[in-house]
Amino acid sequence: MSLSSTAIEPSHFREALGHYASGITVITSLVDGEPIGFTCQSFYSVSMSPPLVSFSVKSTSGSYPKIRQAGRFAVNILSEEQVGISNQFAQRGSDKWRGIGRQDSPLGNPLIIGSLHWLDCEIYAEHAAGDHLIVIGEVKALDVQQVAATQPLLYFKGQYRNIAAHGGL
Repeated sequence: MSLSSTAIEPSHFREALGHYASGITVITSLVDGEPIGFTCQSFYSVSMSPPLVSFSVKSTSGSYPKIRQAGRFAVNILSEEQVGISNQFAQRGSDKWRGIGRQDSPLGNPLIIGSLHWLDCEIYAEHAAGDHLIVIGEVKALDVQQVAATQPLLYFKGQYRNIAAHGGL
């Protein structure tokens, strides 16, 4: 295979990136009393000082303009037991919060009960990047659950994965 500057085939690009394991989060906010949320696997840390995190979202997202309006969001880091929640929040046009227990964060964002951890953020910056937006948030509060046996929900090669099932490190 040559290293030419020809266009990258989208299916090959998706396949290559699928070989990079990622955690699964649900980004949530509250606008005019309405809870908003979507599943997101493109989440990462940006800076320790100030504490910044980032996620990417499709420019055509129906949820993100409402989160932008709120100016704040929570990142719910899902546990391996929350595959159903990940799938539910990945659906368009459905009642994503049906049957989901929630509580309010310090900033007023809805937090999904049972998540591994959460971060409460204010929007710090937003950048257009191709067909996505890169959103950077400044972390204002967080919670780290002390449940030692709970593992994160991971996604690898198009499937949910379990660290323990594969022998861990």
